[in-house]
Formats: sequence, C-alpha cells, structure tokens
Amino acid sequence: MLVGQDTRRSGPMLEAALAAGIASAGCDVVLGGVLPTPAVAELVAGDGAFTNGVVISASHNPFPDNGIKVFGPDGFKLPDEQEAALEALMDESPDSGAGRPTGAAIGSITRWDGGVALYRERIIARLGRDLSGTRIVIDCANGATVTTAPDVLAALGADVVCIGVQPDGVNINVDCGSTHLGALQEAVVAEGAHLGLAFDGDGDRVLAVDGAGEVVDGDQVLAILALWLKGRGELPGPAVVTTTMTNLGFRRAMAGEGIEVRWTDVGDRYVLAEMREHGFVLGGEQSGHLINLASGPTGDGLAGGLMLLAALAEQGMPLAEAAAVMIRMPQKLVSVRVQRKDDLPAAAEVWDMVRAEEQALGDDGRIVLRASGTEPLVRVMVEAPTSEECDRIADAIADAAGRACGLAEGGH
Repeated sequence: MLVGQDTRRSGPMLEAALAAGIASAGCDVVLGGVLPTPAVAELVAGDGAFTNGVVISASHNPFPDNGIKVFGPDGFKLPDEQEAALEALMDESPDSGAGRPTGAAIGSITRWDGGVALYRERIIARLGRDLSGTRIVIDCANGATVTTAPDVLAALGADVVCIGVQPDGVNINVDCGSTHLGALQEAVVAEGAHLGLAFDGDGDRVLAVDGAGEVVDGDQVLAILALWLKGRGELPGPAVVTTTMTNLGFRRAMAGEGIEVRWTDVGDRYVLAEMREHGFVLGGEQSGHLINLASGPTGDGLAGGLMLLAALAEQGMPLAEAAAVMIRMPQKLVSVRVQRKDDLPAAAEVWDMVRAEEQALGDDGRIVLRASGTEPLVRVMVEAPTSEECDRIADAIADAAGRACGLAEGGH
C-alpha cells in the first residue's frame, strides 16, 4: 500500500500511526512522502506495483484539519459502502483483532523517494507540450504540488514564477492557493504573466487567473476544456458532468454548443461515479476539481492546468478570450458556521423560505442549500438575474439556517 501526504505538520504523525496499523494487518507499506493526491492515484493505477493507496490530507481545508483518502487498485477512490465498512471495522473492540498476523507475517514499512519523479515523468509524457514563450505564475498553496508543478512546467519550457512554495508545516492554504486567489492575481499583473494557476493543498484542484488578474473559476475552465475536447472529437456524448453548484451560465454555454450537461450532488466522487457509469470522460466542479478520465483516475490540478494550456495554445487564444465562452449569472455563496449542521434537513421554516424564493425566481435563477460534508458549515448558493437579488436571498436564507442549526462563534 502506497501512503502519501501533504505538507501539514500532523502528516508524519498520522503516517506513523497509519503505517503501523496497516503493517499489523499483514500488508507491506511504502511511504512516498509528500505527494499530491493525484500522484498517489496515478502511481497506484499505473503498473500493479501497489494494491491500494492512501493520502493523508485535508485538501483545501484549514491547516488544523486533516483527513485520509483511500484509493483502490484502479486508482479510484473507494465507494461510500467500502469506506463505511472500513469505519465499522475501526469501531470494533481491540479483542476482535485475535488471529491477526504476528512475527514474520506482519507487513514491512519502507520509504520510497522515487514516486514524485515517476509521476512527473508520466504526466509530461501524457500531457506535456512545448510551453516556450509562456510566462506563468503558479501558487502551490504551500502544499503538495511544490514537489511537482514547478519542475514539470519548467521542464516544458515555461517561464515560471512560483509563489506558495515554502511550506513550513502550518502555512498550507493560508492566504494562498485556490481558496485565496488575491496573491496570485497581484503576482500575475506584477510579473506581466500570460496567466496564473492556483492549486490547493493536496493538488487535486486548479483555478486560473487571466493576464489582467481576473479569476477564471472551475466552471469556466471546464467550459474551455469541453469545447476543446469536442473539437478534437474526444468528448463522448458529447457530454460533461458537473454538480448542482455549477453556474447556470455554464449550462447555457454548453447548450449553445450542443453539449449535454449532467448534474450530480456536490463532491468529486459523485461526478466521477456518473462519468464512469455512462462512459463520459470530462467532469468537474466550480471549485476547480477537474477530471479527465482519458488522463487519470481522479481530479488532478496539474493535469487540468496542462490541458488548459494546451487548449489555449491550439486555439491561439489568451485565457480571457477563451473564458468568455461562458457568461456567468450573478451568484452568491455564503457559508454559515453552525453547531448542529445535521439539523438542516428538518428545518421546515428554512426550506419553506427556499421554496418560496425558488418559485419567485422561476427559470431565471436557483438556490442550493446543503450541509458541508467535511466542516461544521451550512452552505447557501443563490443565482438570480441581479447581484442585489442574489445578496438579499442568500443572506436571508443563511440567517434562517444559522438560527435553525445554532449559529456557532464566528457565524458567517
């Protein structure tokens, strides 16, 4: 089993505990060190050297958080039912471990320093093209892509300016990366770069900034890639898979080009499940998760960035012009920190408000209200004909949700 991690201080601690547990069950453990999540997925799926993979990371979440992502032998994340079965085993009493391996039957634990180089070689071979003459600013979020993105882009000939590449164990995602684009916007303008790319802490997301410092989000990048792949005859369907959080402007842009849009619940695992079930190759989220199954088994920020660069080069367009294919509807996102997010489904007053506002909007907007899967948050997304209407509806629903679920310190 291959184990990778991002740059959080808690990573080595959890790595030690996880490796001990895996080895105690008779499985050999290979510690790959700091590796982006997609690198672990790629290496596991690659040549049968590994049975499974694990990434210790909380992705884009704040530094104090951490988590564990488990991949099967095909490089895909485990389905919900298998994760639930693992959690049930973890909850069993210690006595249930009777009969586990002992002595020479326990697994070994070894370190492997070659994973990063192998991943870099494979992604260059698969997606690399000459980037000479392209000036790019990248923000690695002080996270796992510090080991891959700068070297890959430089090897392809790009003039690379790097920020967010000095991890100290506690600064991952802090005022940098795909969740905080201000520093990248300033750097792109100051450096006179053609564009900027921002990754998150574990490297499975990418967002972009055009030469004028304007943000190009995951919806817009996905739209660019969808049209590019369709033009190359590489978009089965033609269809693309995205989530309920995707801007309505994306759906309208795809309809204008004869591309079907499939919607799923929020989460890259649900996007991926829909893609695999129906044979689609392209999917993603507004947050920057971009999945191209012709390239790899999971969201890969660096791969997404390389595909974007290829699309721009082949079409002879700057990023701002390419992103204009999609006209974004006004959208407001509000996150409410609450004490009891599980109370949301039964909050009748809140849902009555949502239904009333949805009826008033009709086909000119929509509302998405959900509890976060990873944080004590309730999230509200509103699209409407005007920014003022978005603000009014989103703030009203957020206030009601906060009251119903117990507004936590800090609120929203």
